[in-house]
Amino acid sequence: MSRLCEDRVVIVTGAGRGIGREYALMLSEHGAKVVVNDFGGARDGSGADTGPADEVVAEIKAAGGEAVANAADVSNFDEAETMIQQAVDTFGHLDVLVNNAGILRDRMLVNMDEAEWDAVIKVHLKGTFAPARHAAGYWRARSKAGETNNARIINTTSVSGIYGNAGQTNYGAAKMGIASFTIIAARELARYGVTVNAIAPAALTRLTEDLGMGGETEESKDAMSPRWIAPIVTWLASEESNDINGRVFEASGGVFAVAEGWHRGPEAKPVDDPTQIGEIARELVGQARLNAGMDGKDQDGGLG
Repeated sequence: MSRLCEDRVVIVTGAGRGIGREYALMLSEHGAKVVVNDFGGARDGSGADTGPADEVVAEIKAAGGEAVANAADVSNFDEAETMIQQAVDTFGHLDVLVNNAGILRDRMLVNMDEAEWDAVIKVHLKGTFAPARHAAGYWRARSKAGETNNARIINTTSVSGIYGNAGQTNYGAAKMGIASFTIIAARELARYGVTVNAIAPAALTRLTEDLGMGGETEESKDAMSPRWIAPIVTWLASEESNDINGRVFEASGGVFAVAEGWHRGPEAKPVDDPTQIGEIARELVGQARLNAGMDGKDQDGGLG
């Protein structure tokens, strides 16, 4: 079997369980040296446990691969920097950062408290920014020193963010933010030999097991296995993907697709009289595509 990531050094955050674990295992199978990051918190982000990261490292080493555990809180700016440095100190360089760590604290907007909002935004959005910021600084320094990069940042967005899911204003806002972050960072970092893409995964894990995502039969459970998502991440992490930049891929056992971003829809001549806006706005909305539902297809989702 051809190994796509031979000697590539990869950090995977949130790699102790679920989707991240599948990423780490497949990347190692394809020759990558993996920093397995996991803070070890519960589904809602509470607590900490180094066990999950250590277990994945042991599994990789038992299969003949190279890996090291890391327990950094990726939303902590200084700890994120230490994580990047650990990869360089341990394996000599860094090629790929996979931002996967996340938590859920779902609540309808009228019931959501400040702590539930802040925790989810911090882990997902700042937990993407902080590692990416330090990895980007490392690659920029290499570029300015005359070194060549063929590097990757692979972020994790969600259909809950790019399409919108009731009960997840905090999670969805963070994930939409990550999609936008991905596009902008892709434009900024290309000059340093770095591509930035994102995955919108769908899988049955401890984060999603109570969200009604399927799994009633063995066939549906297999279709929602995280193993279906690891191949696109592994390919994006490889040197083969250097012509793909600033894209969002949906991935699951049922869907593999590119999600298309916002585009300007129907237009009208601007007016400065608010009494004329209603008729014009309704005409534009009537001509426009409906917002996508959670399946990515046109539907109003109950919106007027």
